[in-house]
Amino acid sequence: MSAAPAPSTVHAAHTLPPRVAQFYALTKPRVVQLIVFCAFIGMVLAVPGLPSALQWGQMALASAGIWLVAGAAAAFNCLVERGIDARMKRTAWRPTARGELSSTQALVFSALLCAAGSALLYFLVNPLTMWLTFATFVGYAVIYTVILKPLTPQNIVIGGASGAMPPVLGWAAMTGQVSPEALILFLIIFLWTPPHFWALALYRVEDYRKSGLPMLPVTHGNEFTRLQVFLYTLILFAGCLMPFIYGMSSWIYLVAAIGLGLGFCGYGFVLWRRYSDQLARKTFRFSLIHLSVLFAALLVDHYVL
Repeated sequence: MSAAPAPSTVHAAHTLPPRVAQFYALTKPRVVQLIVFCAFIGMVLAVPGLPSALQWGQMALASAGIWLVAGAAAAFNCLVERGIDARMKRTAWRPTARGELSSTQALVFSALLCAAGSALLYFLVNPLTMWLTFATFVGYAVIYTVILKPLTPQNIVIGGASGAMPPVLGWAAMTGQVSPEALILFLIIFLWTPPHFWALALYRVEDYRKSGLPMLPVTHGNEFTRLQVFLYTLILFAGCLMPFIYGMSSWIYLVAAIGLGLGFCGYGFVLWRRYSDQLARKTFRFSLIHLSVLFAALLVDHYVL
């Protein structure tokens, strides 16, 4: 990554009016897409067999509501961290960091998205999903961004609870409750988050040092962080076996989970023993593949067997 806009933002700039593209960029589209994808997996897994037309409609409404609230949280994050973003190459392109959008504009935009998404979820999905989604907004936008991130190197671990909520939101949207299966999906993302973000922080350590944020490589050094990445990949490997052990998936998912888990552990081990920025980048990119393919395997397994 560089100081240039992310690919999705560049594409939006060419297809949307400049001001609209700036607001769109605040929603962190690629991150929100992954959030909605994980929530959608929760929705599908909560429904035995093929969803009915009514259930597909429910999924579409829930996905839209979750997208709006997630986009609101991202926009609020951009507002709060505009000064930090301006000092980091990875985020200096954001409209708030560049001063293209004022604090008031970002705050109003975030509030409108959150209100629209919450209303949609409350009236057209169910109140539980709305409250869980709003709690996730508060957890990410306030507890993580405002409190944890600038205070502790364990910000990613503790704040990861908010990022792990999408499958729970999806499950609640279709069932009106939170079941053990939803909590297993939560656990997987919760364990995946630290090695994912710490791999990024390793090769962006100077950015984080300049920003003043107490990320683990800044406070505890490169070698300690590499060890933590490796240890978390081992714990994650065990966590990813839970859907099979609990009986919510079969051998198709198990094969994918083992293969992806061994791959992530392999990256973590090599990163620990022989560090390079290039390898840290590859580890970060593989972590994205790991989560996406893992959840896709759950989806395939749900319908094939």
